[in-house]
Amino acid sequence: MAAGSSNYWEDLRKQARQLENELDLKLVSFSKLCTSYSSTRDGRRDRYSSDTTPLLNGSSQDRMFETMAVEIEQLLGKLTGINDKMAEYTNSAGVPSLNAALMHTLQRHRDILQDYTHEFHKTKANFLAIRERENLLGSVRKDIESYKSGSGVNNRRTELFLKEHEHLRNSDRLIEETISIAMATKENMTSQRGMLKSIQSKMNTLANRFPAVNSLIQRINLRKRRDSLILGGIIGVCTILLLLYAFH
Repeated sequence: MAAGSSNYWEDLRKQARQLENELDLKLVSFSKLCTSYSSTRDGRRDRYSSDTTPLLNGSSQDRMFETMAVEIEQLLGKLTGINDKMAEYTNSAGVPSLNAALMHTLQRHRDILQDYTHEFHKTKANFLAIRERENLLGSVRKDIESYKSGSGVNNRRTELFLKEHEHLRNSDRLIEETISIAMATKENMTSQRGMLKSIQSKMNTLANRFPAVNSLIQRINLRKRRDSLILGGIIGVCTILLLLYAFH
């Protein structure tokens, strides 16, 4: 009876080691496939500037990926089943010392299964992320090619819109500069008006004290008004000319 149980345990270990070896080889090939996927797509993108060439190589790799993923999942399922049978056997073993040794062996096989499962899911997730990125880039390149292959009328219309936009930007900038100049001129004239009022007040005081000087002050005031009108006219003409230039 003990010999039969020992043979059953050894048979389970043999099956587990065989599945682990197969999984190791499959995972190595699976990892190489995922690594070569991106480099193959990059090489094809360097050779062709458009997406008109069928992506036969990429499609073949996609099919190979799906096939290998199914095979690895099946092997993982089989190895999980073997580990469960080994766990049932260790629970039914009657010798304590033998049971401890079997539990140690079982734990080692479980660790291997866990490592293989983690590696498989990590590699699969990386492959799916790369494929999603490549599909997105392919869509962007297709949109760019569609835009470049557009009719000459659309391209001409776009060019005119861009030129008009640039012209409007230049006009806005010129208007802002004109407004800034006008504001600075206004502040300067306000300051000068304050100074002139102060001088006029002092001269009026002198005129009241010295009637002989009143006539001279009146002539100075008339000349000052004439100069103000001339200066205001010049500023108005300059402002109108700047606005006309900006909108033409």
